[in-house]
Amino acid sequence: QAEEELKAALSQQAGQLREMGRRERLLRSDLQRAGEQLESFKTQVMQVCSPSAAGSTGESVPEQQVIEKVRQICDENQQSHEREKSLQKELSSRLTQEKEVSASMEVFKNSLQKLQ
Repeated sequence: QAEEELKAALSQQAGQLREMGRRERLLRSDLQRAGEQLESFKTQVMQVCSPSAAGSTGESVPEQQVIEKVRQICDENQQSHEREKSLQKELSSRLTQEKEVSASMEVFKNSLQKLQ
């Protein structure tokens, strides 16, 4: 009876080991696929950001290069927004000045007409 229990336990453990091996193979496969997707994504990002530097030689694009390029684009975007705000303020100021000059011109015209 002890021998039967031992055989059953060994059989159960062998089944568990086979299942663990199957899971390990699936995880390795998923990991490999994720790595390939990451490489593809990095290459796509670099092609969009900088076509000339986009791994056209088929080499892997370093993550740091992708990160730096994205940072550079973010910085440029921030500078563009700041420049746009500055230009909007300048435009608003000039429009206000133009309205003031137009109002002054109207007052001047009216005064001139009254004098005539």
